Amino acid sequence: MHQVVHVFRKEFGTYFVSPIAYIVISIFLVVTGWFFFSTFFLFNQASMRNFFSLLPITFSFVIPAITMRLFAEELNVGSYETLLTMPVTYRDVILGKFMASVVFVAAMLLPTLAYPIFISFLGQLDWGPVAGGYMGAIFLGASFSAIGLFVSSLTRNQIIAFIGSMAICFVLTLIDKMLFFLPASLLGVFEYLGADFHFENIAKGVLDSRDILYFLSVIFVGLYATHLAMEAKH
Repeated sequence: MHQVVHVFRKEFGTYFVSPIAYIVISIFLVVTGWFFFSTFFLFNQASMRNFFSLLPITFSFVIPAITMRLFAEELNVGSYETLLTMPVTYRDVILGKFMASVVFVAAMLLPTLAYPIFISFLGQLDWGPVAGGYMGAIFLGASFSAIGLFVSSLTRNQIIAFIGSMAICFVLTLIDKMLFFLPASLLGVFEYLGADFHFENIAKGVLDSRDILYFLSVIFVGLYATHLAMEAKH
C-alpha cells in the first residue's frame, strides 16, 4: 500500500506541474457553469438537475484528457522501464495512477459545490439528489478514469489515447439513447450497459445496488485490462 501511495503522490503532483490540469479544470468549469446558469434562470427552479444531466457528456471529453498521459507519456519517453526497476508491482503502479486520476476528478468537481450553495440562497433546495449527484459523479469519473487508463496503456501516443478513450466513454454515455430502432426485448440489455442510465438513477438520490455494481464492474474490468496490457508489454 505504501508504494501505491507513493505512485499516487507522484502522479497527482505531476498534474499540477504541467499546464494541462489548469486548462482542463478551466474548460470544465466554464462549460458546466455556462450551461448551468443559462438554463437555471430559464427554468427558474431550485434544482441541480440540469448540471448533473450534462456531466456524463462533459466527462466523456474531459476525463480522457486527464488520463491520456498516464501510461502513454511514460511508454513514449521510456521512463516506464525505469519505474519498474523500483520495488513496485504492476498493481501498485496501476492503482496509484488510477487514484491520482479519481482524486483529480474530485478536485475538479470541488469548485462546483458553489452551485448548490448559490441555489440554496435563492430557493428551497433538496439536498438528497445533490448528494446523490456528486456521489454518482465520482463513480462515473472513476469508471471513465479506468477506461482512460486502459487505453493509455495500449499506446505511446497521447492523442490516440485521448481519442480512443473518448470514443469508448462517449459510446457508454449515449448507447441507451441511440438504440431506439432495436426490438423492445433488447433495449433493457443495452440500457443496462449505458453509463448515463446508472448515473441518472444515483443522481436522483436513489441508491440501487445494481447501479453501484455496474460502476464497480466497469472500474474492475478497466483496471484488470490495464494490468493485462502492461504484462503483455513487459
